[in-house]
Order: sequence, then structure tokens, then C-alpha cells
Amino acid sequence: MAYRSTPLRIDRDHALRERILECALSRVADGGFAALTMQALAEDVGIATGSLYRHFRSKGELAADVFASASQREVDALGAALRGPGDPAQRLAAGVHQFAARAWHSRRLAFALIAEPVDPEVDEQRLLYREAYAELFSELLEEGRKAGVFQLHSPSLIAACLVGAIAEALVGPLSPPARAAREAGYPAPALDDVSQGLVLFCLRAVGVKELV
Repeated sequence: MAYRSTPLRIDRDHALRERILECALSRVADGGFAALTMQALAEDVGIATGSLYRHFRSKGELAADVFASASQREVDALGAALRGPGDPAQRLAAGVHQFAARAWHSRRLAFALIAEPVDPEVDEQRLLYREAYAELFSELLEEGRKAGVFQLHSPSLIAACLVGAIAEALVGPLSPPARAAREAGYPAPALDDVSQGLVLFCLRAVGVKELV
């Protein structure tokens, strides 16, 4: 007779998988993907290393799921800001500012998501989520173009450019050397300066000279 998983066993497996992902995300937030090893994670969860492979076929698959989970939170937060109250220019400014602020709040995790060298499975997720960010910006840019707020011809192209510019602008301030310099008391870019610069750049890129 073939073995069938009971609802209780399925629930337990699901709970353990979520626990594994939670511990893995915490490890990445503290030390980046380089700190995510199967042995260390198993110790965090309190299970045998081999038990991890019942839920994830490889470290790459696990890391990709962690990346997707963390990135989806950022996509949801950005979407809420870009679709929130205010005219298109105000929402664009709010979304960019919020994205930078969230990255600043979790700098190690943000750097891991944006720029840390990763497994191919994670790189694939990184590309997918960049497209997700771009789709959100493109939706707002198209709305602003139709309303005459934004002066642009290709919302999808400009949206991709904005995503690339925002990521590139944050890499330096979020990088390990910048964090080390900041912790040692050396001068380093402040959140307000980076955020305001990004907002101004993005608004100018879509033809907005100043917020009303």
C-alpha cells in the first residue's frame, strides 16, 4: 500500500519549511548570501543538515526562495507607494524615497538583494524581480504620461532605466566598505542626501522639474 501524507504531516512540513526560510532570511540579513550555508542553517533551525534537502533540492534553490521572499516584500511595498494617494509625480517621489529608506534600514540585506555575487538560481530571480519593479514604474509612468504630468515617449524603457539607476546609486552607499567606513566614523553619504538625489534624478528623467 502506497504511503500517503496525512494533513497533519503536510501542515508540519509546511511549518518547518517556513521556519527554514525564516532562519535563512535572517542569516542573509545579517551576513549576506555568503553566510547562508546548509550546515549553519540546519543548526539555526535545530534539524539535521540532511533534513534540509527534504524541502530544498540544493543550496541554490534555497537561496533563490529566500531572495524571492525578501524581494516580494519590497515589490509589494513599492507597489503600495506608487499606487497610493497623490498625483503621479508625488507618488513617484514617494516610491523612490521609500525604496531608499527601506534599503537603508536593512543595508546588509539590501546589498545582498541588489549586488552581492550569488548562485545562478538567485541571479535568475534577481532579473525577474527587476522586471517586476520596472512594471510598477512603467504603470505609473504611463498614467503620468496620459495625464500630461510626465514628458516621455517610452514608459517601459524609462522604467527600466529608473530601476537600473536606483540600484546602481544605492550599491556604493550600501556596500561593505561604505558600511565599514561609516562605522569607523569616516564621512559617508547620508540617507537624506542619497534619497533626495535619487528623487530629483527620477523626476527630471520623466520631465518633472519640481513637485507642486
